[in-house]
This record gives sequence, C-alpha cells and structure tokens, in this order.
Amino acid sequence: MSCKSTKVAPSVDFDHSCSDSVEYLTLNFGPFETVHRWRRLPPCDEFVGARRSKHTVVAYRDAIYVFGGDNGKNMLNDLLRFDVKDCSWCRAFTTGTPPAPRYHHSAVVYGSSMFVFGGYTGDIYSNSNLKNKNDLFEYKFATGQWTEWKVEGSLPVARSAHGATVYSDKLWIFAGYDGNARLNDMWTISLQDREHACWEEIDQSGEIPPSCCNFPVAVCRDKMFVFSGQSGAKITNNLFQFEFKGHMWTRIPTEHLLRGSPPPPQRRYGHTMVAFDRHLYVFGGAADNTLPNELHCYDVDSQTWEVIQPSQDSEMPSGRLFHAAAVIQDAMYIFGGTVDNNVRSGEMYRFQFSSYPKCTLHEDYGKLWENRQFCDVEFILGEREERVLGHIAIVTARCQWLRKKILQARDRQRQQRTKRESSDESDEGAAGGPRDVPVGNRPSGTQPLLEVTIREAEAQPFEVLMQFLYTDKILYPRRGHVQDVLLIMDVYKLALSFKLSRLEQLCVQYIEASVDLQNVLSVCENANKLQLDQLKEHCLNFVVKESHFNQVIMTKEFEHLSTPLIVEIVRRKQQAPPRVYSDQPVDIGTSLVQDMKAYLEGGGLEFCDIILLLDGHPRPAHKAILAARSSYFEAMFRSFMPEDGQVNISIGEMVPSKQAFESMLRYIYYGDVNMPPEDSLYLFAAPYYYGFSNNRLQAYCKQNLEMNVTVENVLQILEAADKTQALDMKRHCLHIIVHQFIKVSKLPNLRSLSQLLLLDIIESLATHISDKQCAEMCSDI
Repeated sequence: MSCKSTKVAPSVDFDHSCSDSVEYLTLNFGPFETVHRWRRLPPCDEFVGARRSKHTVVAYRDAIYVFGGDNGKNMLNDLLRFDVKDCSWCRAFTTGTPPAPRYHHSAVVYGSSMFVFGGYTGDIYSNSNLKNKNDLFEYKFATGQWTEWKVEGSLPVARSAHGATVYSDKLWIFAGYDGNARLNDMWTISLQDREHACWEEIDQSGEIPPSCCNFPVAVCRDKMFVFSGQSGAKITNNLFQFEFKGHMWTRIPTEHLLRGSPPPPQRRYGHTMVAFDRHLYVFGGAADNTLPNELHCYDVDSQTWEVIQPSQDSEMPSGRLFHAAAVIQDAMYIFGGTVDNNVRSGEMYRFQFSSYPKCTLHEDYGKLWENRQFCDVEFILGEREERVLGHIAIVTARCQWLRKKILQARDRQRQQRTKRESSDESDEGAAGGPRDVPVGNRPSGTQPLLEVTIREAEAQPFEVLMQFLYTDKILYPRRGHVQDVLLIMDVYKLALSFKLSRLEQLCVQYIEASVDLQNVLSVCENANKLQLDQLKEHCLNFVVKESHFNQVIMTKEFEHLSTPLIVEIVRRKQQAPPRVYSDQPVDIGTSLVQDMKAYLEGGGLEFCDIILLLDGHPRPAHKAILAARSSYFEAMFRSFMPEDGQVNISIGEMVPSKQAFESMLRYIYYGDVNMPPEDSLYLFAAPYYYGFSNNRLQAYCKQNLEMNVTVENVLQILEAADKTQALDMKRHCLHIIVHQFIKVSKLPNLRSLSQLLLLDIIESLATHISDKQCAEMCSDI
C-alpha cells in the first residue's frame, strides 16, 4: 500500500498588512487528507519486529519509534522506526546496552533524546525473575546510543503501568503499580544535566486521583491530564488536571454536561490519550469487558466531550488495549495493542485531526453581558427594586417568559408615549421620540431603557440566570461553600418559574453533585422551604444511606433541624417509599445555538433595531448581537452610528451576494460555518474586515474552497472568483472547466455567464487543448 505525504488545509493567520481584496487568498489545491479520516498504514513485518502490546511509542521529527512490550510469549527490548513520509518500517540503529526487555514502562522525548523509565521485566514464558524497575535510560536519536542514568539519592519506588510526561525540562512520573499495590505518588527529575540530576518527590495537593495504573497522561495548556485507569473498586471515568506550578490537582466536573449531550467516555484502562491544539483524544482500552473503538474528544476550553464521527472513507482500527499513540504535526498514529482473543497487533493507523480555531460564540455573548454595552432593557427586581441591565435581543431569543414581560412593558411604554403626545404635541421629548414604526428605522440614541418589573426575582440569582442566557453556562459551586449551593437553588426556583428547562436540569445536576455530609441538611431545609421536591428527595435519600446516616444525625445542624424534617428523615430511615419510575423523556430545553438560529430565521423580527442594506435591499438585524460578534459593528454603534439606523454592507470594496451575506449572518448569530464554496470566496476576507474574534470563519472558507470545487458548482465559483478578484481560484476553476469541458458544457448555468467570462473560458480552451482534442470535443458536443 502506498502512502503519500498528505496535509489538511491549515488554519490561516490574519495578515493585517494586506488590503481588503481577496486576491491575497493563496490556495493549495490538493492532495488533502480528509479531516477525521482513519487510514490503515503498512503493518510492521515480522522480520522487522514482532507484533506487540504494552509497548511505548514516541514521535521524533518525521518518525515514530516503538520500544519494548511483549509479543504474547516474551518481553521485548528492540527499537523500531516507522517513517511517516514514506510509510516504511525498519529497526532503529542502536549502540550501547539497551534497557532489559520490559513492558508497561514509559517513554518520553526531551530535546533529541528518548527517555525510558521503569516497567516490568523478567521471563514471562517461564514466570521467573519478574520484577518492577525504577531505572532510567536515555536513547540519543542522532547517534543511536543507549545510556543508563545512574542517579544518587532517593529514588521512586520501582513501578510499571505508570504515567509519564515532560514539562519544564523535567520528567514527571505519576502513580502506577509496584507489584503489591497501586500508587498515586509523583516524582520528577531534571533532564538538563545528567551529572547533577536527582529525583524529587512532589508534595501534591487538591483532589488527588485515587491510586491507579494503566492510565494515560497528556499535557495541554500547561496542565497535565489523567483519565480513568485501573483503581480497584474506585475505578471511575473521572478526568483530573494537575497544575505544574502549584502542584494542585482538580477533578474536572461533568455535572454541566446535560442529559442528551455527549457524556464522558465510560471508565476504562489500557487506553491512550494524546493532546492536540486545545483537545484531548481518548482511544481504545478495556471498558467493562468490551473493547470500544470510538474516538472521544475533550475540549479543554469548553470542558465538553464528543465522539468524533470518522469520515466516510475511514479504515477504522478495531477496539484494542495496551496499544500506544503519538502525534506528528496534525495527525495521530496508533500502533499495536491487544485485540480480540488476546491477539497482539502489528498494525499502524493514522488519524487526521481538524485544527480549526475554536468557536467564540459563547465567549462573545458572555463579554457583551459582562461589559453591559448597548443595553436597552433594565429589569427592576424584588421588593428592594434592584436594577439589572440587559439586551432585549439576547433575552427574548432565549426565554419566552421574559419575552412576554418585555412585550408587555413595551406596549405600556408606547401607550404612555401616545398619551403624552396627544396631551401636548409640542413636548420636546415626544417630538423626538419614535412613533409606532418599524423598530429598525428609529434614530439611534433616542430610545430610553425599557423598564421591566419582576417582583418574584432577586438580583443575585437573576444575574446568574442572565449569565446562562448569554453563555449557556453558570459557575459550578465551589467545594465546601454551602452559600454557592443555596444560590443555585434560588436560580433553580427562577428556572422553574421562567420555564427554562435547560437551566433547570443544569441546576439540579450541580446541586445534587455538590451535596455532601457537611451541607446536606442546609440544602434539604432550603429545598423544603422553596418547595423544590426533587432536590428535597435527593437530600433525604442521601441522609438515610447506611454510610451517611450516623454521621449526619450526630452533627450540630441536625439538632437545629425543623421537627417535621426530622420526622421525615426518621420515617425514611425506617421505611423507604417505593421508587417511582417515569418513562417520560427529559426535556433538555434548547441551546444558545438553537435559540439564536430560530431568532435569525424570523423569531426575532419584532425586536430588530438596525437595518443592514445590501445593494439597497434592507435586512433587519439586532445591534447587540452584531456588536457582540464584530468589533467593526461595535465601534460603529459606539461612535459613528448612522442617524437613520441603516448600515450599508460590503467587504472592503466588494458587495457580497445575498446568499453569502445570509451565510455571514448565520456565522454572526449562531456560529454556523456551513456554506456553499462560492459563499466562502465572498466571506474569506470578512473576519479581517469585520473584526471577528478569531479567524475560524476564514479557516473554514479556505478549506471549503480547496476541497469542494466540483464540476457541478464550478461555474458559480468562477463567477464569484471573478467578482472578488480571487485570481488563483479563477485560474483553478478555468483549469477544471477546460479538463471537464464536455460535462461543463451541459450545465444550464453556462448560458447565463457574462460575455467576458465566456471569452476567458474560450481563451483557456485554446491555450490548453490540442487541435485533435478540439475536434474530438466538438464531435462529442
């Protein structure tokens, strides 16, 4: 099987020195590797090296190095090299004394060397001399020299199946198995100076993972991540992160993952995890007696999991455990492992990552909430009449209950204005005020804040609710802070009143996950007071659990509990009520993306407050949304807002097509990047011109153009390329037309091309085809 060097259309950086013309768009037309494609590469031949598992792989330059493992009969200590450019296997050149044959060791790359630590050695065939090691070996890639580091002083206990990584010029070792028990200690050693290197045990703090083995570690954003692994009865699918600077562990909560959204991978061991860009990728392992082969992806920024859908032409690896993985450029390579029936594998697979800039939709709307710019509504809350500012567009898109309140307040405001106008036609305020005309036609700055009174809401929980409307998130309660939990209960009460199903579920999951022995009675009492029966039920069940009951009733808080609650707890302990099971599906509500999509598609028409003009054709829109997503609009609305409330739309000197303009609005409102390739030509320069938060749209446009020009759409893209002066794209389209002219000539769009473009096609045909080809083509046509 041949294997060419392939690449994905990369993300592109802004060139702030360029003009607004799209002719600066440089495209690379193939060959491209399809994003999220698995490819089976040549396996390792037996004469080069055995099939294996429990080995290590590392990446150095354009090669994968495989060391050790076992072939089912013997431990190994050979070093194999796989060249990713020509897809060839060989034995790596070595000199010196290599580490003894071993498996479940670790290997990392630092500088131009590979470092191998620990592992399990001995003769597994005769079951003799089996022991864990704590030795450290260096392999120099340039010379092939193996050297053992002899380190003085304290040493980590000998171990296997541990985690290892490199950070800040040091090797970090975590947990593993010492032959008798699983570990969760951490050690580090500097790799800069062999002569003075010494091991140091790290004093860890925070939520330290349980003792475990056969887990992977990966470093992303200056943090080390550990996922699942073998930890006896405590085995979980928790993801932990370690701060190198403060030596602090944190368990990453999953309570914000709503039902219906992708859950974390199920608990497992013998899997791999690698970091690329802002993502962690988990593959394989043994998960409750199964060998899954889905690829799970964790986004470090959004703290969400997803299962990657492989491309349609993927050659998927089967499920496996004790394989190994490494990253070279924008691809992951997986080698070996134990597959079904305890068979060792010699297969190599390649997975193509995607490397698009992240979606900043939630962050952009979150900044709009934090900055409180362009606010047009003021909520008056509770008995104390505390005031909270907001944006009508966001609030009415996300919450139907508040939308009704805003419409009622707007009607009252109009009635009051009408009364004032009729009583005194010369009143200055009324003369300048907007009449009952489309909102988008109102002059800027003349509309006072709309006041909306909500007596049933207090300011603090209402602000948390507002944060959710803008970002789809709320802050997770801090551990040990009962006030945080009680605040979320107040938010939950509002979510029920306002019929925000998604926020309801989020609050319940946060509160239930935060209930512990210290706060359960406070939470239970508050749930009873607020008539939150579901949460009260959770607390009562928590209290009467065998392992909790005695500890809870001995606390001071129990002595001060209300008598009815004490009675309920005692009765619950004596006889648990029958469990009620419901087959009703849980309503998880709608997301920010879904709501903003519906808003753009007509749901927000009555709240438009700006008119965008495209070639003179009006398109109503919403100032707050445009300002949140575009620094161009933000600056305009702050300083240079047109008095008639109308804005002409262009991208530099070029006016986009109506279809491309709608694609840009979809991106602005809800982050959509799906569009026809011809729209991508118009919008390639939009992120630069309109000042979007990053170049995500530009990166998608570039790849869309490079990978999706076909005979069927080539004429539309030719027209767009000509209009936008994208010269390399125009040449590429003419090239396709010339070489596929018989098919292109049958397209109805050919007749509607301009005379100049038809002349360009004729000129290209004359330049690129011979007289004989021309005669054949004419006879076919």
